[in-house]
Amino acid sequence: MGIIDGPRPLEELFTKNNEYSTESSRLQAKTEKSVYDLFKPVKDENSLNTIRLNRISHIKYATDGLKGLHKHWVVLDANKPWLCYWMLHVLDLLGHDLTQELIDRGVSTISKLQNITGGFGGGPGQISHAAVTYAAVNTIAILGTKEAYDSIDRENLYKWFMKLKQPDGSFIMHEGGEVDIRGAYCILATATLTNLITPELIANTADWIKRCQTHDGGIGGEPGLEAHGGYAFCGLAAMEILGKADLLDIPSLFVGDLQLGMLDCFDPIIGPKIDDLKRNFARWASSLQMQLEGGFQGRPNKLVDGCYSFWVGALFPVLEAIMTRQQVEKNYTNRKELNEYISQPLFDREALQEYLLIACQHPKGGLIDKPKRSPDYYHTCYCLSGLSTSQHHVIYDIEKAVSSGVEQGELNAGDRSLLWFEDGTKILILGDPSNIVNVTHPIHNVTMPKAKKIIEYFREKPCDF
Repeated sequence: MGIIDGPRPLEELFTKNNEYSTESSRLQAKTEKSVYDLFKPVKDENSLNTIRLNRISHIKYATDGLKGLHKHWVVLDANKPWLCYWMLHVLDLLGHDLTQELIDRGVSTISKLQNITGGFGGGPGQISHAAVTYAAVNTIAILGTKEAYDSIDRENLYKWFMKLKQPDGSFIMHEGGEVDIRGAYCILATATLTNLITPELIANTADWIKRCQTHDGGIGGEPGLEAHGGYAFCGLAAMEILGKADLLDIPSLFVGDLQLGMLDCFDPIIGPKIDDLKRNFARWASSLQMQLEGGFQGRPNKLVDGCYSFWVGALFPVLEAIMTRQQVEKNYTNRKELNEYISQPLFDREALQEYLLIACQHPKGGLIDKPKRSPDYYHTCYCLSGLSTSQHHVIYDIEKAVSSGVEQGELNAGDRSLLWFEDGTKILILGDPSNIVNVTHPIHNVTMPKAKKIIEYFREKPCDF
């Protein structure tokens, strides 16, 4: 539906505050005004169809970053794999071919960050960390060569994973570090790409993640913490890798009974109908899309941020797969009606694209979290990842999953990740048709061909250490 061409005037979409102004409400009003000032001319001039993705500028921003960074980036010295991943994923999403010289440099750089005890550090000589290991392996997936794949010391990587594994099923981020749901996702996603999922590695993990679900339906960083968009993605994606997403409180799908997941209680313009909110994941996730901005906030009563275009936006393909799978398991026979359902977006895809293309592009290249901010590689990566998620309708091949035995636990986690594919009939491109970016995998956030290529490569290499 979108915000700009929606049925309500933009002026009616501002947050209604009572007479008690707070710092939060003032910041929200300021942010809404900055987005309104960008949306209003587009609406008045009826120029939505002319909106362009500044592809060349964003490619230059990423390629320049790979050549060398300004000294102020020294604050990310312990995040070299992240910087490589963010920039290379941007180029991959934008369809910019990597040169052999760049691939060779990438393999050399990432290899120097691998520790002989397993895993990758943020810089040479730094201890291994679950998050930067995830970024390093995703970078290797993007580089996409046999040399890159073979640079991974899988045996010591697996042994290091097991050192991070806790008896309750959780994972610490590094040896001696904190428990965090990011650790569970980063390790499971990395183990999926490299074919290192074992019963010992995943023991009790699904039950621990279930305990992280909060009273309002979202997922926190560990049991008892507030739900957050990034943690929610980590928890849901990890559960989908494990094939245990049904353990979470997710609404069942009753096609034809006006109970289509959260769609019966959510209007993409006015947001959730508060009286209808119940404790489940989909309703919590849908409530994070902003009524004027069209982008997502990470938590209720927080500001919109472009990075949640992926962290929250990518929840919906997974939720759609889960709810549709629930219906298949109930032997739902009206496949036509079921297919009609899964073609419906669980969030306003057009509104998200409006926010990203109109409010988040920096004129000199790169993307930003909100207007009047400076670009950075993190937000450029996740804004474009969210743009991909909103343009492409990626679905899970449930019938193939059932027939192949994946849903019965007969095949490994990598086989589950291979079952995602794009429904090419449901592409939605806002503005100029050239705005399309490549499709990203909703679990791994690597472009679909690159994710499948690395999984298929390591399928032939068993974890028998």
